[in-house]
Amino acid sequence: MYKDNSICVVVPCYNEETQIRHVIDTIPDYVDKIVIVDDYSNDGTINIVKDCTAANSKIVLLELKTNQGCGAALAGGYKWAKDHDIDIVIRMDGDGQMNPDDLSALLDPVVNGRADYSKGNRLFTGKAFQNIPKVRYFGNSVLSMLTKIASGYWHIADSQSGYTAINKKALNAIDWDQMYKRYGQPNDILVRLNVEDLRVADVPVEPVYNVGEKSGIKIHKVIFTIGWLLVKLFLWRMKEKYIIRNFHPLVFFYFLGFVFSLTTFILFLRIFIEWYFSGHIPPINALAAMFSFMSSSQFILFAMWFDMEANKGLKV
Repeated sequence: MYKDNSICVVVPCYNEETQIRHVIDTIPDYVDKIVIVDDYSNDGTINIVKDCTAANSKIVLLELKTNQGCGAALAGGYKWAKDHDIDIVIRMDGDGQMNPDDLSALLDPVVNGRADYSKGNRLFTGKAFQNIPKVRYFGNSVLSMLTKIASGYWHIADSQSGYTAINKKALNAIDWDQMYKRYGQPNDILVRLNVEDLRVADVPVEPVYNVGEKSGIKIHKVIFTIGWLLVKLFLWRMKEKYIIRNFHPLVFFYFLGFVFSLTTFILFLRIFIEWYFSGHIPPINALAAMFSFMSSSQFILFAMWFDMEANKGLKV
């Protein structure tokens, strides 16, 4: 128990035989249950977890029958915690990259009732740029910016952090079978939390790297995959939150912004074609292109501002 709240740590893992024992051994004593969800590992992960279970009655091992991705493994743990009426659920990955000393800092905003969901922010400290591999740091920064737009949580950074805490209210509000199953899961859950008007806190945590972990993330592939996922999630949030559940005129501003953006692209393309073949830039075409560009910028920026205002009550 932590401040009269039952605590469960969910650990999704895949081929973490070198790290999983250390992760289990360093989880604080106030944690009531440790749910290890194995995503069909083909190494010795399960045997090590079973060995730990003999000495630690808090451990629950869930085994997926096929490899489905970290999001699916996490959803399995969340559903177990929901079924067992756990107050607060922490996610800690099996690769040892989450410092257990930061766990209480993640719990406090949720336990105190200020937030329904808290997440670690590795980019907040000065160590981030030195400790995080540069390619991953850049990719994370780009995805964090896109996630702000897609999710409506403009105060959140380090969107790819999986070190999180979620309370019972949020746990019951989301359909975990619908959550994205792979590396885009942290982005997906933020969008779903926003649609449910749940409060999210960003908590500084220590970035932990080079502890023997093996990353399966290919940044050059993931950034485009998650980028496309964020486009779909953004459109889903606009429809679900601002059209179906509670209409807001910002959808018109976004729509007009996208229409003028497409028009701007077509007009500038025509300018370059005319200039390439004739060496002449049509003045009316150029004027229309600039007008369209300014219109698209203003509509989109106003839409973002409206979105920030609509969600400012969810900032912790």
